[in-house]
Amino acid sequence: MPRFDPFPGLRFSPSHISSLEDVVCPPYDVISEEQRERLVARSPANIVRLELPRSDDGDDPYVGAAKLLDAWRDGGILHRDREPALYGYRMTFTDEVGSPRSTVGVIGALGLEPPGEGILPHEETTPKARSDRLALLRATRANLSPIWALSPAAGLTELLGSSAHPRPAERVTGDDGVCHELWPITDRHAMDDIAHTVGSEPVLIADGHHRYETALAFQAEERATSGGRPGDHDSVMALVVELADDQLAVGAIHRLLDGLPERFDLPGALARWFDLEPTGPVDAGIGSRMAAAGALAVLTPGGAWLARPRPETVAAATHDLDSSRLDVALAGLPPHRLDFQHGAESCAAAVGAGRAQAAVLLRPAGVDQIAAVARGGVRMPPKTTLFWPKPRTGLVVRELID
Repeated sequence: MPRFDPFPGLRFSPSHISSLEDVVCPPYDVISEEQRERLVARSPANIVRLELPRSDDGDDPYVGAAKLLDAWRDGGILHRDREPALYGYRMTFTDEVGSPRSTVGVIGALGLEPPGEGILPHEETTPKARSDRLALLRATRANLSPIWALSPAAGLTELLGSSAHPRPAERVTGDDGVCHELWPITDRHAMDDIAHTVGSEPVLIADGHHRYETALAFQAEERATSGGRPGDHDSVMALVVELADDQLAVGAIHRLLDGLPERFDLPGALARWFDLEPTGPVDAGIGSRMAAAGALAVLTPGGAWLARPRPETVAAATHDLDSSRLDVALAGLPPHRLDFQHGAESCAAAVGAGRAQAAVLLRPAGVDQIAAVARGGVRMPPKTTLFWPKPRTGLVVRELID
């Protein structure tokens, strides 16, 4: 069963920043280069400079991030909490149908375990992202953003509700309208109850598979050089949320295709695996049309189609998921490039502007499907699930001191 411990968080000092909104950022994997530039322009202390470092005056970007983190600590921009704590975390937002929602979780140091034991991954990862995150962790020796884990243990949400302070220590509203609140939990009995609840069941990784595998690789390196001595490298910062439908909003991550032969007939090629039916343009109703038809959607400059998987495609897929069914078809296409994109409208814009030859929209996986896949041990294809909202990077940082 997983271990879940408090830690003394590193947080921004209000006396040294203009506002919290100016210094936090989304997780690294949803930040475009244009958005990074806007975040840097908000404040020289925006944490995106650590989360997504860039070369400066020939410096290795990861070494530069470590130097900057040291400078912020030494200069008082970041201060370390006086005592170890768990950190309650709440995201309040309006969902896609206009209903008010909230997700309540707790941030702590989650003890690392091999996949399939106390921690259950559900997605594959890519080597490039793993190497990037490992280089950053080696240089900074800090967990800058939490992985997101789901606990099947009933009662976690109720425990966190009773620990919530009426005036959270940190509150920030993002450009997307999501309100993020964080409060330290230092009462020993409350921390023990929360840790016991989280540790009573294996947790599922919702988001942060690359950071989890990076933490395992870093742990192995540290153990090899220290003779197996235990330390902070044996844990990773994690936001743990109760595995319940009312706590989670799961979206799909779509696919952009490029590099196919010129004038390649993609709808014709996909007809081997899908029954295609013309549909209207991408609008607010595209998701409902896909759900009603039990179909994916294919977008090209020539039009849009609903793509209902054929029985043989369903049988060949490793999971009862659109991403797995599409993988069956992609394996039979000519060589091509595959990119991942959030938002149906963004996919349509990429195709319309010629940045991609085509897009395939997927339906989101359900919470029950994610849990079943994680327990079954066979992971989903990379970038299958989009958990939203995303916790903000910079509200609390965990240092690896040992």
